[in-house]
Amino acid sequence: MKELVPAPVLTADQAEAADLIREWFFHLNTQIFVLCGYAGTGKTFLVDYIVRDLGLVAGESAAFVAPTGKAASVLIRAGTPAGTVHSLIYTREEDIEVNEDGEIVSERFLRFVKKDKLPKDIRLIVVDETSMVSDEVLKDLLSFGVKCLFCGDPAQLPPVGGTNTLLSMPVITLKQIVRQEEHNPIVLLSEQIRAGKKPSYGRFGANVQVLPRAAFDEDIRREAFMGADQIIVGANRTRNFINREMRSFLSVPEECLLPTENEKLICTLNDWSKPLDKDGNFHLVNGIIGTCRSVREGEDGLGMFDFRPDFLPDTVYDIPFDAGIFQSGQYLHPYGAKACRLVNGRLVSENNLAALRTARVKREDTVCRFEFAYAVTCHKAQGSEYDRVVVIDESRYFENAKEWLYTAVTRAKKQLLIVR
Repeated sequence: MKELVPAPVLTADQAEAADLIREWFFHLNTQIFVLCGYAGTGKTFLVDYIVRDLGLVAGESAAFVAPTGKAASVLIRAGTPAGTVHSLIYTREEDIEVNEDGEIVSERFLRFVKKDKLPKDIRLIVVDETSMVSDEVLKDLLSFGVKCLFCGDPAQLPPVGGTNTLLSMPVITLKQIVRQEEHNPIVLLSEQIRAGKKPSYGRFGANVQVLPRAAFDEDIRREAFMGADQIIVGANRTRNFINREMRSFLSVPEECLLPTENEKLICTLNDWSKPLDKDGNFHLVNGIIGTCRSVREGEDGLGMFDFRPDFLPDTVYDIPFDAGIFQSGQYLHPYGAKACRLVNGRLVSENNLAALRTARVKREDTVCRFEFAYAVTCHKAQGSEYDRVVVIDESRYFENAKEWLYTAVTRAKKQLLIVR
């Protein structure tokens, strides 16, 4: 006899949202439904439930997408097939130059071209982390005429240099904390912050603590930083200081300016010409965090390494990077600059005409930008989740201080330390 699976128990506002989404999907002509939800309200659970309730299959008739690879990886780790918005609606076109041996010599330009159509089986597009979607991409997404369920947290930071237009006009906002999260100290702290209250000092359960800055001495910092999956800060000077301190905690010699084996780095420049996985769903873009291996120093302020993103099993080999930021504190190569790999293995810039005249170029490749990522800014961390987080509360530097602190705190899933 087949065992009966009990129906999921929805909160009152989840049930209301589910009814509204059903009505919209089956009976209304409007293309957009905006679902907002605060931390702990079970937004992800509801979306998974309603997609199945509509008779759709994630990864087939329902396409789950996010603005960035990191944000998409959160869905993937939760068991939902997902990709980026770009991988769903665009194709990449490259103009390349090939030598007489069939080797790629120059990647002259790369552009994204909107697809003519999407797979006919897709009946719904679910967009997570909606606040990070640009208006231009949104316009292209909607041009396919497929119904789109936009999801996000309206209490988070708006996109840098933009506005959170869609999330300011939700059909419904989930506010009721689900039973599993009622006593979660991270969720409780996030509620207080959203209400405009500064978290008080002390411990909240076994895994959450708010510590005064004066008590955060070197011994405590070492233990906290070494145990964190991510340190989140506000100011770049704080980020630089902590990254230097973390390298000292890891016993990296002070004179070793370039990254060493397995150091944690963040990409700071979009390079859509470099796929991170064999299927080309994710690319080396601004905000991708991972570790480097086989670091080699080139000429003209260049270096090369292999890079593995922290959310994929794949490694991208032989990435040329601007070494200037590590050596002198500033980038030396402009956007779109090329590094030339010579047949003899040397790496030089495209401007080094003397070297290029005397050697054969094996390949040109775009120079990428990376920085250390033991500490990152809150804006860079947005869209990601980490088990153990240390937040250096620098919300006072921002006009939207409440949103900054709320976003930083809600990056943590299991363990949180706030220093303020």
